[in-house]
Amino acid sequence: MAAEIVNPRSDSGTDQDGGAEPLDSFDPAFALHRGGKMAVQATVPVRDTDDLSLAYTPGVARVCTAIAEQPELVNDYTWKSSVVAVVTDGTAVLGLGDIGPEASLPVMEGKAILFKQFGGVDAVPIALDCTDADEIVETVVRLAPSFGGVNLEDISAPRCFEIERKLQERLDIPVFHDDQHGTAVVTLAALRNAARLSGREIGQLRAVISGAGAAGVAIAKMLVEAGIGDVAVTDRKGLVSAEREDLTPVKRELASFTNKAGLTGSLEDALAGADVFIGVSGGTVPEAAVASMAEGAFVFAMANPNPEVHPEVAHKYAAVVATGRSDFPNQINNVLAFPGIFAGALQVRASRITEGMKIAAAEALASVVGDDLAADYVIPSPFDERVAPAVTAAVAAAARAEGVARR
Repeated sequence: MAAEIVNPRSDSGTDQDGGAEPLDSFDPAFALHRGGKMAVQATVPVRDTDDLSLAYTPGVARVCTAIAEQPELVNDYTWKSSVVAVVTDGTAVLGLGDIGPEASLPVMEGKAILFKQFGGVDAVPIALDCTDADEIVETVVRLAPSFGGVNLEDISAPRCFEIERKLQERLDIPVFHDDQHGTAVVTLAALRNAARLSGREIGQLRAVISGAGAAGVAIAKMLVEAGIGDVAVTDRKGLVSAEREDLTPVKRELASFTNKAGLTGSLEDALAGADVFIGVSGGTVPEAAVASMAEGAFVFAMANPNPEVHPEVAHKYAAVVATGRSDFPNQINNVLAFPGIFAGALQVRASRITEGMKIAAAEALASVVGDDLAADYVIPSPFDERVAPAVTAAVAAAARAEGVARR
Protein backbone atom coordinates (compact mmCIF):
# COMPACT_ATOMS: atom_id res chain seq x y z
CA MET A 1 0.00 0.00 0.00
CA ALA A 2 1.15 3.55 -0.60
CA ALA A 3 0.37 6.84 1.06
CA GLU A 4 -1.51 8.91 -1.50
CA ILE A 5 -1.65 12.68 -1.49
CA VAL A 6 -5.34 13.34 -1.14
CA ASN A 7 -7.52 15.86 0.56
CA PRO A 8 -10.67 14.19 1.88
CA ARG A 9 -13.09 16.83 3.07
CA SER A 10 -16.67 17.22 4.08
CA ASP A 11 -18.86 20.27 4.16
CA SER A 12 -20.44 19.34 7.46
CA GLY A 13 -19.18 19.87 10.98
CA THR A 14 -18.96 22.46 13.67
CA ASP A 15 -16.21 24.46 15.28
CA GLN A 16 -14.37 23.29 18.36
CA ASP A 17 -16.83 25.12 20.61
CA GLY A 18 -19.76 23.12 19.26
CA GLY A 19 -21.29 26.09 17.44
CA ALA A 20 -23.20 25.85 14.20
CA GLU A 21 -20.63 27.61 12.08
CA PRO A 22 -17.75 25.32 10.98
CA LEU A 23 -14.28 26.81 11.20
CA ASP A 24 -13.62 25.99 7.57
CA SER A 25 -16.47 28.23 6.44
CA PHE A 26 -14.25 31.26 6.97
CA ASP A 27 -10.67 29.93 7.18
CA PRO A 28 -9.23 28.15 4.11
CA ALA A 29 -6.56 26.45 6.22
CA PHE A 30 -9.26 24.62 8.18
CA ALA A 31 -11.09 23.82 4.93
CA LEU A 32 -7.97 22.19 3.52
CA HIS A 33 -7.26 20.21 6.69
CA ARG A 34 -10.77 18.85 7.27
CA GLY A 35 -10.52 15.07 7.42
CA GLY A 36 -6.72 15.23 7.32
CA LYS A 37 -4.38 15.57 4.36
CA MET A 38 -3.61 11.89 3.74
CA ALA A 39 -5.20 8.53 3.03
CA VAL A 40 -3.99 5.00 2.25
CA GLN A 41 -4.53 3.47 -1.17
CA ALA A 42 -3.93 -0.07 -2.36
CA THR A 43 -1.40 -0.55 -5.16
CA VAL A 44 -2.84 -3.93 -6.21
CA PRO A 45 -6.43 -4.78 -7.18
CA VAL A 46 -8.75 -6.86 -5.01
CA ARG A 47 -11.60 -7.41 -7.46
CA ASP A 48 -12.50 -11.04 -7.02
CA THR A 49 -11.72 -14.26 -5.18
CA ASP A 50 -8.51 -14.86 -7.12
CA ASP A 51 -7.17 -11.38 -6.25
CA LEU A 52 -8.13 -11.85 -2.61
CA SER A 53 -6.39 -15.21 -2.42
CA LEU A 54 -3.15 -13.64 -3.68
CA ALA A 55 -3.26 -10.36 -1.74
CA TYR A 56 -4.32 -12.10 1.45
CA THR A 57 -4.77 -15.71 2.48
CA PRO A 58 -3.63 -18.21 1.32
CA GLY A 59 -1.14 -16.57 -1.06
CA VAL A 60 0.27 -14.18 1.50
CA ALA A 61 1.41 -17.11 3.65
CA ARG A 62 3.97 -18.15 1.03
CA VAL A 63 5.47 -14.66 1.08
CA CYS A 64 5.54 -14.57 4.88
CA THR A 65 7.28 -17.95 5.01
CA ALA A 66 9.90 -16.83 2.51
CA ILE A 67 10.63 -13.70 4.55
CA ALA A 68 10.86 -15.73 7.75
CA GLU A 69 13.50 -17.89 6.07
CA GLN A 70 15.30 -14.96 4.39
CA PRO A 71 14.56 -11.76 6.34
CA GLU A 72 16.15 -9.50 3.73
CA LEU A 73 13.29 -10.39 1.35
CA VAL A 74 11.06 -8.05 3.36
CA ASN A 75 12.56 -5.23 1.32
CA ASP A 76 11.44 -6.81 -1.96
CA TYR A 77 7.99 -8.07 -1.02
CA THR A 78 6.64 -5.36 1.31
CA TRP A 79 6.68 -1.57 1.29
CA LYS A 80 9.33 -1.45 4.05
CA SER A 81 12.16 -0.31 1.82
CA SER A 82 10.20 2.64 0.47
CA VAL A 83 8.46 4.04 3.55
CA VAL A 84 9.65 6.44 6.23
CA ALA A 85 8.33 7.00 9.75
CA VAL A 86 7.93 10.70 10.54
CA VAL A 87 8.33 10.69 14.33
CA THR A 88 7.72 13.53 16.78
CA ASP A 89 6.86 14.09 20.42
CA GLY A 90 5.35 17.49 19.70
CA THR A 91 7.81 19.44 21.84
CA ALA A 92 9.23 21.86 19.24
CA VAL A 93 6.62 22.22 16.51
CA LEU A 94 7.46 24.89 13.94
CA GLY A 95 7.33 28.21 15.78
CA LEU A 96 4.64 26.95 18.15
CA GLY A 97 6.87 25.18 20.67
CA ASP A 98 5.69 22.38 22.95
CA ILE A 99 2.09 21.88 21.81
CA GLY A 100 1.87 18.11 22.30
CA PRO A 101 1.48 15.10 20.01
CA GLU A 102 -2.12 15.62 18.86
CA ALA A 103 -1.57 19.26 17.90
CA SER A 104 1.59 18.25 16.00
CA LEU A 105 -0.26 15.88 13.67
CA PRO A 106 -1.20 18.47 11.01
CA VAL A 107 2.49 19.29 10.66
CA MET A 108 3.50 15.62 10.52
CA GLU A 109 0.84 14.93 7.89
CA GLY A 110 2.21 17.87 5.95
CA LYS A 111 5.72 16.47 6.21
CA ALA A 112 4.50 13.11 4.95
CA ILE A 113 2.83 14.53 1.87
CA LEU A 114 5.96 16.58 1.11
CA PHE A 115 7.94 13.33 1.15
CA LYS A 116 5.53 11.94 -1.42
CA GLN A 117 5.12 15.06 -3.54
CA PHE A 118 8.78 16.01 -3.80
CA GLY A 119 10.60 12.69 -3.40
CA GLY A 120 8.14 9.94 -4.29
CA VAL A 121 8.68 8.52 -0.80
CA ASP A 122 5.79 7.15 1.27
CA ALA A 123 5.75 8.37 4.85
CA VAL A 124 3.64 7.74 7.95
CA PRO A 125 3.13 10.38 10.66
CA ILE A 126 3.77 9.03 14.17
CA ALA A 127 3.16 11.37 17.11
CA LEU A 128 4.33 9.85 20.40
CA ASP A 129 2.74 10.56 23.77
CA CYS A 130 6.04 10.57 25.65
CA THR A 131 8.95 12.97 25.96
CA ASP A 132 11.58 10.94 27.82
CA ALA A 133 14.51 10.35 25.47
CA ASP A 134 14.95 6.68 26.33
CA GLU A 135 11.21 6.00 26.01
CA ILE A 136 11.18 7.59 22.56
CA VAL A 137 14.20 5.55 21.51
CA GLU A 138 12.69 2.29 22.74
CA THR A 139 9.39 3.04 21.03
CA VAL A 140 10.99 3.82 17.69
CA VAL A 141 13.25 0.76 17.88
CA ARG A 142 10.15 -1.40 18.33
CA LEU A 143 8.41 0.28 15.39
CA ALA A 144 11.46 0.07 13.10
CA PRO A 145 10.74 -3.33 11.48
CA SER A 146 7.92 -1.65 9.56
CA PHE A 147 10.03 1.11 8.02
CA GLY A 148 12.99 1.73 5.75
CA GLY A 149 13.96 4.96 7.49
CA VAL A 150 13.12 7.28 10.37
CA ASN A 151 12.73 11.05 10.04
CA LEU A 152 12.79 12.71 13.47
CA GLU A 153 10.81 15.91 13.50
CA ASP A 154 10.11 18.79 15.88
CA ILE A 155 11.78 17.28 18.95
CA SER A 156 13.26 19.88 21.26
CA ALA A 157 16.97 20.29 21.95
CA PRO A 158 19.07 19.01 23.56
CA ARG A 159 17.08 15.73 23.71
CA CYS A 160 16.96 15.56 19.92
CA PHE A 161 20.72 15.02 19.75
CA GLU A 162 20.65 12.13 22.20
CA ILE A 163 17.62 10.52 20.58
CA GLU A 164 19.12 10.64 17.11
CA ARG A 165 22.49 9.31 18.28
CA LYS A 166 21.00 6.39 20.20
CA LEU A 167 18.70 5.43 17.33
CA GLN A 168 21.57 5.55 14.86
CA GLU A 169 23.52 3.22 17.15
CA ARG A 170 20.69 0.71 17.46
CA LEU A 171 19.11 0.68 14.01
CA ASP A 172 20.49 -0.35 10.62
CA ILE A 173 18.25 2.01 8.67
CA PRO A 174 18.68 5.75 8.04
CA VAL A 175 17.78 7.96 11.01
CA PHE A 176 17.70 11.66 10.17
CA HIS A 177 16.64 14.63 12.30
CA ASP A 178 15.47 17.03 9.62
CA ASP A 179 15.42 20.10 11.84
CA GLN A 180 19.18 19.64 12.14
CA HIS A 181 20.48 18.17 8.94
CA GLY A 182 17.91 19.27 6.39
CA THR A 183 18.43 22.87 7.42
CA ALA A 184 22.20 22.43 7.32
CA VAL A 185 22.19 20.89 3.83
CA VAL A 186 20.13 23.69 2.30
CA THR A 187 22.15 26.37 4.11
CA LEU A 188 25.42 24.95 2.81
CA ALA A 189 24.05 24.76 -0.74
CA ALA A 190 22.99 28.41 -0.64
CA LEU A 191 26.30 29.47 0.91
CA ARG A 192 28.32 27.64 -1.75
CA ASN A 193 26.45 29.50 -4.47
CA ALA A 194 26.70 32.84 -2.67
CA ALA A 195 30.46 32.32 -2.43
CA ARG A 196 30.64 31.36 -6.10
CA LEU A 197 28.71 34.49 -7.04
CA SER A 198 31.21 36.63 -5.17
CA GLY A 199 34.23 34.84 -6.61
CA ARG A 200 35.29 33.39 -3.27
CA GLU A 201 35.80 29.93 -1.85
CA ILE A 202 33.97 28.81 1.25
CA GLY A 203 37.33 28.48 2.98
CA GLN A 204 37.76 32.25 2.74
CA LEU A 205 34.63 33.00 4.76
CA ARG A 206 34.07 33.65 8.44
CA ALA A 207 30.52 32.88 9.53
CA VAL A 208 28.52 33.70 12.66
CA ILE A 209 25.52 31.57 13.61
CA SER A 210 22.85 32.95 15.93
CA GLY A 211 21.35 29.99 17.76
CA ALA A 212 22.96 26.92 19.32
CA GLY A 213 19.94 24.66 19.11
CA ALA A 214 19.38 21.75 16.75
CA ALA A 215 19.75 23.70 13.51
CA GLY A 216 22.61 25.90 14.69
CA VAL A 217 24.73 22.97 15.87
CA ALA A 218 24.12 20.99 12.69
CA ILE A 219 24.89 23.94 10.43
CA ALA A 220 28.14 24.60 12.30
CA LYS A 221 29.19 20.96 11.95
CA MET A 222 28.39 20.88 8.25
CA LEU A 223 30.17 24.16 7.52
CA VAL A 224 33.28 22.87 9.28
CA GLU A 225 33.02 19.60 7.34
CA ALA A 226 32.74 21.62 4.12
CA GLY A 227 35.88 23.62 4.92
CA ILE A 228 34.56 26.98 6.16
CA GLY A 229 37.32 29.39 7.11
CA ASP A 230 35.88 29.85 10.59
CA VAL A 231 32.48 29.75 12.24
CA ALA A 232 31.38 31.04 15.62
CA VAL A 233 28.07 30.22 17.28
CA THR A 234 26.15 32.35 19.74
CA ASP A 235 23.40 31.53 22.20
CA ARG A 236 21.43 33.76 24.56
CA LYS A 237 24.52 34.32 26.71
CA GLY A 238 26.87 35.23 23.88
CA LEU A 239 29.55 33.39 21.97
CA VAL A 240 29.96 29.69 22.60
CA SER A 241 33.58 29.29 23.61
CA ALA A 242 35.69 26.89 25.63
CA GLU A 243 36.18 29.56 28.30
CA ARG A 244 32.54 29.46 29.33
CA GLU A 245 31.67 27.29 32.33
CA ASP A 246 27.91 27.11 31.71
CA LEU A 247 27.95 25.00 28.54
CA THR A 248 25.90 21.84 28.07
CA PRO A 249 27.74 18.76 26.77
CA VAL A 250 26.48 19.53 23.25
CA LYS A 251 27.77 23.10 23.44
CA ARG A 252 31.09 21.98 24.92
CA GLU A 253 31.56 19.76 21.90
CA LEU A 254 30.52 22.65 19.66
CA ALA A 255 33.13 24.89 21.28
CA SER A 256 35.83 22.31 20.53
CA PHE A 257 35.62 22.69 16.75
CA THR A 258 34.27 26.24 16.21
CA ASN A 259 35.47 29.78 16.89
CA LYS A 260 39.10 29.22 15.93
CA ALA A 261 39.63 32.96 16.25
CA GLY A 262 38.86 32.71 19.98
CA LEU A 263 36.22 35.44 19.92
CA THR A 264 34.35 36.33 23.09
CA GLY A 265 31.44 38.59 23.88
CA SER A 266 28.09 39.04 22.14
CA LEU A 267 26.60 38.32 18.73
CA GLU A 268 27.15 41.93 17.84
CA ASP A 269 30.85 41.63 18.73
CA ALA A 270 31.21 38.56 16.53
CA LEU A 271 29.50 40.14 13.53
CA ALA A 272 32.09 42.90 13.22
CA GLY A 273 33.97 42.05 10.03
CA ALA A 274 32.15 38.74 9.53
CA ASP A 275 31.40 37.52 6.00
CA VAL A 276 28.28 35.49 6.82
CA PHE A 277 25.39 35.77 9.25
CA ILE A 278 23.17 32.72 9.71
CA GLY A 279 20.15 33.17 11.94
CA VAL A 280 18.28 30.18 13.37
CA SER A 281 17.23 31.63 16.69
CA GLY A 282 14.63 34.34 16.34
CA GLY A 283 15.14 37.67 17.99
CA THR A 284 16.33 40.78 16.20
CA VAL A 285 19.84 41.72 15.16
CA PRO A 286 20.51 45.47 15.43
CA GLU A 287 21.05 47.21 12.11
CA ALA A 288 24.34 48.60 13.37
CA ALA A 289 25.65 45.07 13.84
CA VAL A 290 24.70 44.14 10.26
CA ALA A 291 26.38 47.32 9.03
CA SER A 292 29.59 46.25 10.79
CA MET A 293 29.93 43.10 8.69
CA ALA A 294 32.50 42.81 5.92
CA GLU A 295 31.84 44.29 2.51
CA GLY A 296 29.94 41.86 0.28
CA ALA A 297 28.58 39.92 3.25
CA PHE A 298 25.81 37.32 3.16
CA VAL A 299 22.82 37.45 5.50
CA PHE A 300 20.77 34.28 5.93
CA ALA A 301 18.08 35.29 8.44
CA MET A 302 15.93 32.19 8.66
CA ALA A 303 13.64 32.69 11.65
CA ASN A 304 9.93 32.43 10.82
CA PRO A 305 7.75 34.37 10.53
CA ASN A 306 10.03 37.25 11.53
CA PRO A 307 13.61 37.04 10.20
CA GLU A 308 16.34 38.16 12.59
CA VAL A 309 17.23 40.81 10.02
CA HIS A 310 14.44 42.08 7.81
CA PRO A 311 15.39 41.79 4.12
CA GLU A 312 14.93 45.53 3.60
CA VAL A 313 17.58 46.16 6.23
CA ALA A 314 19.84 43.32 5.11
CA HIS A 315 19.90 44.51 1.50
CA LYS A 316 21.44 47.81 2.58
CA TYR A 317 24.64 46.02 3.55
CA ALA A 318 24.65 42.45 2.20
CA ALA A 319 25.40 41.14 -1.28
CA VAL A 320 23.14 38.09 -0.82
CA VAL A 321 20.11 37.82 1.44
CA ALA A 322 18.17 34.66 2.24
CA THR A 323 15.31 33.92 4.63
CA GLY A 324 13.08 31.04 5.64
CA ARG A 325 10.04 32.68 4.05
CA SER A 326 8.46 31.91 0.70
CA ASP A 327 7.56 35.54 -0.02
CA PHE A 328 11.20 36.61 -0.37
CA PRO A 329 13.87 35.33 -2.80
CA ASN A 330 16.32 32.64 -1.67
CA GLN A 331 14.11 30.66 0.69
CA ILE A 332 16.09 28.21 2.85
CA ASN A 333 13.49 25.45 2.88
CA ASN A 334 14.13 21.93 4.18
CA VAL A 335 11.83 20.48 1.53
CA LEU A 336 14.72 21.04 -0.89
CA ALA A 337 16.70 18.39 0.97
CA PHE A 338 14.90 15.70 2.95
CA PRO A 339 12.76 14.11 0.17
CA GLY A 340 15.75 13.57 -2.10
CA ILE A 341 18.05 12.52 0.73
CA PHE A 342 15.67 9.78 1.83
CA ALA A 343 14.85 8.80 -1.75
CA GLY A 344 18.54 8.30 -2.46
CA ALA A 345 19.18 6.45 0.78
CA LEU A 346 16.19 4.14 0.28
CA GLN A 347 17.06 3.56 -3.37
CA VAL A 348 20.31 1.85 -2.36
CA ARG A 349 18.96 0.56 0.98
CA ALA A 350 21.57 2.52 2.90
CA SER A 351 22.17 1.51 6.49
CA ARG A 352 22.58 5.14 7.55
CA ILE A 353 22.97 8.68 6.26
CA THR A 354 26.60 9.79 6.43
CA GLU A 355 28.20 13.21 6.46
CA GLY A 356 29.40 12.51 2.95
CA MET A 357 25.85 11.86 1.78
CA LYS A 358 24.71 15.16 3.27
CA ILE A 359 27.59 17.08 1.67
CA ALA A 360 26.74 15.41 -1.65
CA ALA A 361 23.12 16.50 -1.26
CA ALA A 362 24.21 20.11 -0.68
CA GLU A 363 26.51 20.09 -3.69
CA ALA A 364 23.82 18.62 -5.93
CA LEU A 365 21.29 21.16 -4.73
CA ALA A 366 23.70 24.01 -5.37
CA SER A 367 24.44 22.70 -8.86
CA VAL A 368 20.78 22.95 -9.91
CA VAL A 369 21.11 26.75 -9.99
CA GLY A 370 23.87 26.46 -12.58
CA ASP A 371 24.50 29.43 -14.86
CA ASP A 372 21.35 31.20 -13.66
CA LEU A 373 23.15 32.15 -10.45
CA ALA A 374 22.25 35.64 -9.22
CA ALA A 375 22.01 37.52 -5.94
CA ASP A 376 18.30 36.71 -5.75
CA TYR A 377 18.78 33.13 -6.95
CA VAL A 378 21.41 31.21 -4.97
CA ILE A 379 19.04 28.35 -4.14
CA PRO A 380 16.38 26.76 -6.37
CA SER A 381 12.66 26.69 -5.73
CA PRO A 382 11.15 23.60 -4.08
CA PHE A 383 8.98 23.37 -7.19
CA ASP A 384 11.96 23.07 -9.52
CA GLU A 385 11.53 19.55 -10.87
CA ARG A 386 15.30 19.10 -11.17
CA VAL A 387 15.89 19.27 -7.42
CA ALA A 388 14.73 15.89 -6.12
CA PRO A 389 16.32 13.81 -8.94
CA ALA A 390 19.64 15.63 -8.53
CA VAL A 391 19.73 15.16 -4.75
CA THR A 392 18.52 11.55 -4.98
CA ALA A 393 21.22 10.56 -7.48
CA ALA A 394 23.98 12.33 -5.53
CA VAL A 395 22.99 10.75 -2.22
CA ALA A 396 22.74 7.27 -3.73
CA ALA A 397 26.17 7.62 -5.33
CA ALA A 398 27.70 8.89 -2.09
CA ALA A 399 26.17 6.00 -0.14
CA ARG A 400 27.81 3.53 -2.52
CA ALA A 401 31.13 5.38 -2.33
CA GLU A 402 31.06 5.35 1.48
CA GLY A 403 30.16 1.68 1.74
CA VAL A 404 26.75 2.03 3.41
CA ALA A 405 24.67 0.95 0.39
CA ARG A 406 23.26 -2.56 0.39
CA ARG A 407 22.27 -2.69 -3.24
